[in-house]
Amino acid sequence: MEKIDKAKQFIGEAKQELKKVTWPTKQQTVTSTWVVLAVTFALAIFLGLVDLVLSKLIGLILK
Repeated sequence: MEKIDKAKQFIGEAKQELKKVTWPTKQQTVTSTWVVLAVTFALAIFLGLVDLVLSKLIGLILK
């Protein structure tokens, strides 16, 4: 029974803490999502180009 009481206490405390959280607005969430997608896309292009350049460079060195 002690474990059940501890679990109930934990859930109650977690609910109290979640009430204190300042949740982002819908607009903030949408903006953040676009920023993450843009950065991810830019990083993918950059890493792709670095991979291409290094592959060509290694190919030239090994010839």
